[in-house]
Amino acid sequence: MEQLGGLLRRAQRLSPGPSQTIYKRVEGSQQGRLEEEEEEGEEGTEPPAHFFPMELRGPEPLGSRPARQNPGLWAAAGRRAAPYLVLTALLIFTGAFLLGYVAFRGSCQACGDDVMVVSEDVNDELSPDSHQGTLYWSDLQAMFLRFLGEGHLEDTIRQTSLRERVAGSAGMAALAQDIRAELLRQRLDHVWMDTHYVGLQFPDPARPNTLHWVDASGKLGEQLPLEDPDVYCPYSATGNATGKLVYAHYGRPEDLQELRARGVEPAGRLLLVRLGVINFAQKVASAQDFGAQGVLIYPDPADFSQGPHKLSLSSHRAVYGHVHLGTGDPYTPGFPSFNQTQFPPVQSSGLPSIPAQPISADIASLLLRKLEGPVAPQEWQGHLPVSPYRLGPGPGLHLGVSNHRASTPISNIFGCIEGRSEPDQYVVIGAQRDAWGPGAAKSAVGTAILLELVRTFSSMVSNGKVRTWAWAGQLGLCGLSQDGAERQLGAQAGGWPLRPGLQTWLPPGKSLHLHLFTGYLSVLHLKAVVYVSLDNAVLGDDKFHAKTSPLLIGLIENILKQARARPGAGDEGKLIRPLPMDSSAYSFTAFAGVPAVEFSFLEDGPAYPFLHTKDDTYENLHRVLRGRLPAVAQAVAQLAGQLLIRLSHDHLLPLDFGRYGDVVLRHIGSLNEFSGDLKARGLTLQWVYSARGDYIRAAEKLRKEIYSSEESDERLMRIYNVRIMRVEFYFLSQYVSPADSPFRHILLGRGDHTLHALLDHVRLLRDGGPGATSSQVARGLGFQESRFRRQLALLTWTLQGAANALSGDVWNIDNNF
Repeated sequence: MEQLGGLLRRAQRLSPGPSQTIYKRVEGSQQGRLEEEEEEGEEGTEPPAHFFPMELRGPEPLGSRPARQNPGLWAAAGRRAAPYLVLTALLIFTGAFLLGYVAFRGSCQACGDDVMVVSEDVNDELSPDSHQGTLYWSDLQAMFLRFLGEGHLEDTIRQTSLRERVAGSAGMAALAQDIRAELLRQRLDHVWMDTHYVGLQFPDPARPNTLHWVDASGKLGEQLPLEDPDVYCPYSATGNATGKLVYAHYGRPEDLQELRARGVEPAGRLLLVRLGVINFAQKVASAQDFGAQGVLIYPDPADFSQGPHKLSLSSHRAVYGHVHLGTGDPYTPGFPSFNQTQFPPVQSSGLPSIPAQPISADIASLLLRKLEGPVAPQEWQGHLPVSPYRLGPGPGLHLGVSNHRASTPISNIFGCIEGRSEPDQYVVIGAQRDAWGPGAAKSAVGTAILLELVRTFSSMVSNGKVRTWAWAGQLGLCGLSQDGAERQLGAQAGGWPLRPGLQTWLPPGKSLHLHLFTGYLSVLHLKAVVYVSLDNAVLGDDKFHAKTSPLLIGLIENILKQARARPGAGDEGKLIRPLPMDSSAYSFTAFAGVPAVEFSFLEDGPAYPFLHTKDDTYENLHRVLRGRLPAVAQAVAQLAGQLLIRLSHDHLLPLDFGRYGDVVLRHIGSLNEFSGDLKARGLTLQWVYSARGDYIRAAEKLRKEIYSSEESDERLMRIYNVRIMRVEFYFLSQYVSPADSPFRHILLGRGDHTLHALLDHVRLLRDGGPGATSSQVARGLGFQESRFRRQLALLTWTLQGAANALSGDVWNIDNNF
């Protein structure tokens, strides 16, 4: 709570002041008018004191005394008058030129970077910063906060949460059109909407899912009421599953191993597992690996807010969650879901083969009371009115799942502001728009913050009529309102055109199950510099976390230090965590090689209880935050906005490309423990050590080059920026297929090519090891030398390739840095 208070107080007190980061001001329409007035004043002022206009007299009239001819006097007068005549002509010419130039640039719609547009509204007030010649970081902060404060964030959250937002629904289609219209009103450079058809799974109203007791003879007995009949697990296998019930804690591989160790076999059973720790898909995948027949998932009160002043989930509420362990549309694996396109007749290997169903805590209580067998470990005991929890097995159960698949239109909406020097590259900020139920915390908050940020940055570069370049980044900004993410399908809706009718790019979306299409991977890392996610941004107000790629850690730490009232030594590091698989930003990094971050304010203790339920309403979210929802949402918008400014406006991308050397070193430190075991088999990790050393030296070489270069050299800055922005992409293994191993990142991804997988495999040298995966444990696989050699080669060459690319000398793979 103190952290949040510090962030808010500091943000409100931000005012222009000195800073080490200086930006070149590009004058806007207001400044332009001031400049013109000064120029006109100079042209119309009285001549200086030393300038005396001459009076030239002609011949006197007839009858007067004849004038004396004096050629020398006329010549001298001409010589004295010539400089003043020239000056007068120059002043007239200069004034005419300036008037013509102003008129020209006011009508020019496609001028170069150095052309400014003058406001047509002479009544516009001058910016408070218009008198300054240099735009400091504090100036940008003040400008951003001033425009952000003019919005209506709270009202947007409330109104969005009241609208129907189920993917494919009429309400969602209407909301999409409204958001598109709002972006068009902001006069962005590009606004468009892409609609595609994806395979979504829905419950069948005519044949609802069912749960029955089964008697000793195998006949169906009493039906247990599913109190939320329309709550289901998208992508569950359909059909029937029958077996005795077993309590399996969170359904993790280690939980199922513990069951076996206590003499309770999960194979052939229906598993009752608690919500939390791992996602629905991982629970079902683990159950399937251990031979279970089906899975029931319930929310235990022990995992949610407790106490007289804490809101808790109703005991008759079930929680929604999908169970596809894979990427994107599971019915078109490896391909975008374009309508009327022929796909191979295959399904994703991540689709489960066993049925799964969410149930309420009340139904779970009834089931737990019937269980026999050993008492569950103390750490497995929950807070349901059952004492003690037992492992089972219990009576037989029959689960029937009748969900059906439907081809559903989903629409992603994009609004982009082009950058001045790099108009073809963007910092992307995205938010999920769809929701199952009210979805206040799930997507209404993120959608509202996205719209406010787009409006704010549009105001910073426009006076409401024409582009003024009061502020404009070197890179562009692109906002994405994403559909279908509630079923983890945001990106599988097809390609993301960078501009309508031109190249195709990917929309971001939801973490582990996002479909970032193979067909567009080749251009994504060229266009998207960073992705900032606003999903799940406000789930409490006690603590703040930034889940991010290592490349962004330093930048985020600096922004947090500026935003907090009294940061302690190293305190910011505690707020920053690695990207988890259930983050909406994960796929951008692990699949597409784009650094990403997700901001979240959370409760201190048990999680926000209403996520993915019908109770995720604006009122409940407001009550959980004790009336501080508008302030917390504003804090997220401020942090995200300042990050966007730094990323898009700095001449040199503020990404810490040397940080990955430290990440690799930490992983290698875990491998060192097994050096003796490997040496006994004639194996070594020396290749990895050498590649890591080359990367460190390449990073240091680039850092020195940048330090000794001139920031004013735009061509050189662009060369450096290209190398820096592609660092994340360098860590995607080029030796595995995106279709087979979509998360190719060797440090953050999933698959045999990763450093994490190598460590898990090496641990098998010692009796299986704690890092063995569920499938390895189930099949009893041990250490394999051939597999180790392949893993080492995949890892080493990817890391060495990253070092070579970062050094800039791509033609020499034997660099000596």
